[in-house]
Amino acid sequence: MVQHSLIAALALSLTAGTALADGHLAKVSYGTNWVAQAEHGGFYQSVADGTYAECGLDVTIVPGGPQVNNRALMLAGRMDFHMGGDLLQAFSAAQENIPVVNVAAIFQKHPQVIVAHPGEADSWEELKDLTLLIGDNGFQSYYQWMIAAHGFTAEQRKPYTFNPAPFLSDKKVGMQGYLSSEPYLVKKEGGFDPNVFLIADAGYSSYATTIEAMQQTIDEHPERVQCFVDGSIKGWYNFLYGDNEAAIALIQEANPEMTRDKIDFAISKLKSWGIVDSGDAETMGIGVITDSKVEDFYNKMVDAGVVEAGIDFKKTYSTQFVGNGVGLDLK
Repeated sequence: MVQHSLIAALALSLTAGTALADGHLAKVSYGTNWVAQAEHGGFYQSVADGTYAECGLDVTIVPGGPQVNNRALMLAGRMDFHMGGDLLQAFSAAQENIPVVNVAAIFQKHPQVIVAHPGEADSWEELKDLTLLIGDNGFQSYYQWMIAAHGFTAEQRKPYTFNPAPFLSDKKVGMQGYLSSEPYLVKKEGGFDPNVFLIADAGYSSYATTIEAMQQTIDEHPERVQCFVDGSIKGWYNFLYGDNEAAIALIQEANPEMTRDKIDFAISKLKSWGIVDSGDAETMGIGVITDSKVEDFYNKMVDAGVVEAGIDFKKTYSTQFVGNGVGLDLK
């Protein structure tokens, strides 16, 4: 694996020499799926420390938000890359014959969690005894899997309005959340650490925070795709384990509400739960996508009735740009 890492690093340096020969960087844009936050940190890291520029890219990160649809801009050819939420989006695109391709998967575990009051649900199975606050998107996706694979019920679900008050006031209520967000909110507003159940650890095997590109971009500019993927991988390693102050400054400049305590909490959770660098990433490098994991998740979603059988899911991802050990030589 060290040999693969050195080869990848050499290839990246050669690409940089070619890309910068005329003195110009190729301008590309990456649209995130939410406002700037620590969960996007590796991308900001490679902008801040010049990693993207080293291989020839001038990258602009375009934050998402409640009124922003960056994915639509990519589909319309107005953006080069987009941050996918999980694999379900790509499956839906394939069903509609839209050529969206995941070229890297930064989060090897989906950070979706269910939180509960200590003593009321101390195991995944005990969550079945609670009323669960789940948003509409979650109810149509991962909660259908929870019903099919684990025996949860539609009746115990109540809509989540992104207000923690009902959870804080009733110990018999559990709540959906994001690993790096809701547990912090509960600690801040409720004064206690909730029990946290990562749905990935219960078998929800989707990748998250993917890098999406259109097939046309891959066909016409594979060197740009490789540079952006390699740069993002290195950025994520450096953001989690190196000097990330410049990246944090960019995040806070883009989103002043992202305070340092929130950022520090998020980084600690991404690291301690192995969201970025566990599983296949330990031996194949950050960002890796494997055929077996995509197929496993697709089959689970078919069994849960979330997606249709017969979709050509293999069109939704590429292993061309990942799994080459980039980032392992930094350890």
